[in-house]
Amino acid sequence: MSSLGRSSALLGAGTLISRVTGLVRTIVLVAAVGSIGQAADAFAVANQLPNNVFTIIQTGILTAVIIPQIIRAGSHADGGRAYISKLFTLGTLVFIAATVVAMLIAPFLVSLYADKFSPDQLALATAFAYWCLPQIFFYGLYALIGETLNAKRVFGPYTWTPVANNVISIIGFLVFIALFGGDRSAVPMWDPTMIAVLGGTATLGILVQAALLLFAWRRTGLQLRPDFRWRGVGLRSVGSLAGWTFLMVIAGQVAGLIQTRVVSGATGLPSSALMMAAWLVFMLPYSIFAISIGTPYFTQIAEHAAAKRDVEVRGDVARCMRVISLFIVGSGVALAVAAVPATRIFTTTAQQAVDAAPVLVCYLVGLLPLALLFIVQRAFYAYGDTRTPFYFTLVQVALIIGFSYLAGAIAPLDQLAAAIALGQSVAGIVQTLIAIWILRNRLGGLELRQTSLSLLRFAVAAIPAGLAGWGTYLLLGAGDGWTVGHTGSPFVDRILGAVGTGVIGLVAVVVYVVVLLILRAPELSAATRMLRRILPGR
Repeated sequence: MSSLGRSSALLGAGTLISRVTGLVRTIVLVAAVGSIGQAADAFAVANQLPNNVFTIIQTGILTAVIIPQIIRAGSHADGGRAYISKLFTLGTLVFIAATVVAMLIAPFLVSLYADKFSPDQLALATAFAYWCLPQIFFYGLYALIGETLNAKRVFGPYTWTPVANNVISIIGFLVFIALFGGDRSAVPMWDPTMIAVLGGTATLGILVQAALLLFAWRRTGLQLRPDFRWRGVGLRSVGSLAGWTFLMVIAGQVAGLIQTRVVSGATGLPSSALMMAAWLVFMLPYSIFAISIGTPYFTQIAEHAAAKRDVEVRGDVARCMRVISLFIVGSGVALAVAAVPATRIFTTTAQQAVDAAPVLVCYLVGLLPLALLFIVQRAFYAYGDTRTPFYFTLVQVALIIGFSYLAGAIAPLDQLAAAIALGQSVAGIVQTLIAIWILRNRLGGLELRQTSLSLLRFAVAAIPAGLAGWGTYLLLGAGDGWTVGHTGSPFVDRILGAVGTGVIGLVAVVVYVVVLLILRAPELSAATRMLRRILPGR
């Protein structure tokens, strides 16, 4: 447990700094292109295209398949060197081919995601896409190197290198503002030089992010060389396993495509750019806690599954679910009551923060289920089962598509983004419940009674924590709550929004912890040990 705690602390610290610099990056980007407007939505759609491909590569193939396979290859006489060399050779060729194909069909990809854009807005998004799509190659290398490092228990670099990406983007966006001015939200304001500076900056950051991982490679003890002899090392079985996860992620991308197409009708109101910014804030607690705690656990679960120690797997999954839930519930309720000042950080005006807050809150409804799904889904992957996750993901995808079309039909345009976010959260709850039920039956138990008691304690503590946070929000001068667009608002600018988020969140978290201490929640001791390892000299 101590090694898991140290690894989680290292990942958590790196993720925290990465996400904080990511928020700063978003703030500077909003200053350059705005948060609501045609140009902002055009860049958001174009820059999301390589991220979608990255999701397919990482979630669909590497995380689900490669980590367990590399762990098994570690038992080979050469420690897995030949297997990994062949894998890297094949992966590099696939990433190059995917990048070339995406560049050739860039106009089609943009129109696929943004069919309701005007012709000028579509042309701007396509121009951005040509600069952003090379990120596919660098994202692929970053994911392949990073997941191999994770499989070899070298956890830190994969989490810390995105900080460099964010720093480069911040500098590049500031240069853009210095050269051309800020808040260029209208399409006619753009020329090829502006497009090159903004899109090139985004891609340069991903290039550096991937390159920095190479410096950590020597810690794996492996030497790589190009190897095109792919037969006889089990890559066919990898292809079979990856096939299901590839289909699963493609299904998820179809759901995301439908969401983007539906919400693109609200461009000029809370739409694509604002949803992505709200998602970034939503992902802050998920990344810091679910990914940081769950990633080291997944490596251990894969090792136990390879050794057929089902009892240990069952205990690993249950403990991870409880520890993750402790942090996610507390941070989720703190972020929910601070939704207005939190969204003020990445919006242009206070009124836009009011409009964006419901989107963030609707995403937060699904925060805990998404966090639990992270470890539950990976338990299936540890056993080489990628087909079952595909089936319960299909349920989620069908619900997301249905809710998106329903929202498009009945929701007012200014609430369309929030309605779509809520539909995604509800779909995620159903998916997670199905996944837990299937895993419990497969493992012969999952300590659900103990986990349910833990969740009940967390929920009890969250109620007074939320009330205390909301009371602080009102005491800070919000007055009538949601109407904070007036000049006397305590969240009239981004700095005050950040300060307000910190104060409100701190109050909510303190009350949450105090109530759990009163309830004598046993999970606090594990959390305390983990947090101590983040501090120097501990």
